[in-house]
Amino acid sequence: MPDAPLQLSVLIPLYNEDESLPELHDWIVRVMEENGFSYEILFMDDGSKDRSWAVIRELGRRNPHVRGIRFTRNYGKTAALQTGFQTVRGEVVITMDADLQDSPDEIPELYRMITEENYDLVSGWKQKRYDPISKTLPTKLFNAATRGISEVQLHDFNCGLKAYRQDVVKNITIYGEMHRYIPVIAKWNGYSRIGEKVVQHQARKYGTTKFGLERFMYGFLDLLSIAFVNKFGRRPMHFFGSLGTLMFFFGSLLTVWLIGLKVYNIYTHQPYRNVTDDPLFFIALTVIIVGSQLFLGGFLGELLVKQSIHQTGDYLIADEVDHQAGMLVKKD
Repeated sequence: MPDAPLQLSVLIPLYNEDESLPELHDWIVRVMEENGFSYEILFMDDGSKDRSWAVIRELGRRNPHVRGIRFTRNYGKTAALQTGFQTVRGEVVITMDADLQDSPDEIPELYRMITEENYDLVSGWKQKRYDPISKTLPTKLFNAATRGISEVQLHDFNCGLKAYRQDVVKNITIYGEMHRYIPVIAKWNGYSRIGEKVVQHQARKYGTTKFGLERFMYGFLDLLSIAFVNKFGRRPMHFFGSLGTLMFFFGSLLTVWLIGLKVYNIYTHQPYRNVTDDPLFFIALTVIIVGSQLFLGGFLGELLVKQSIHQTGDYLIADEVDHQAGMLVKKD
């Protein structure tokens, strides 16, 4: 008889957090046992240089519910989460940071919101933070910009404490520094039932933060990237073709105007100079060439997208009815 599916997977990406891991592990185990959850804890060691991996191995020997994966070098939090998402087995997936600033006591309510309130994803909101203003102020600006661009109304996109239905994490792909935008990516993949829960934020107990201010610049660039890819990734001609056509039309119009001006001056016996002596002619020529290249780029992009869809067919299916077989296959 097959084993019953796990209720919860707790996915913890980490880098140099050996001091906090035993305490975090014991805290999670206490919460799981108090609530009677079947669970696994997956530690994703992102190339730590301290004793983090030795601690994870020891925790695995003590607790069969503990699993660990170690990267050969530091790839970043997004890589750790993406690899973990493809590995977890629980029906509900909880992600949290390893620095003890996320409270495992929040897990039961997050699990309830997914299973009973039917959310696809629930994001934590650290309404009261114990971080310096050099971190909280850029975070507020970052969150406001993300809400404006994505139209996902969350207060705290960067909170590491989140809960997901398993099929959400199995059907999204993140890369670069896009872990901050998982709710945005999930919504754009059709998982629109996104909730938010105020969660407790605790001051860091051990070590120092592994992120600098440059993460906000990289994060903003990633936001623009995923916004563009989501809108035009499957229809590049709509962007490049439209822009190229407008530029070609403007350059052609400017060229016709210059030629018409010369003809008019000839017939009216006014002084004139050759069209090629006018700087506007070269501006018009440049605009025409760039417009043609953009249009061609959009056309080639359309061919590549068509070929990719034909090969992979990677559209997400929510439900399927097979009348011939007399059955309904429910995907969610």
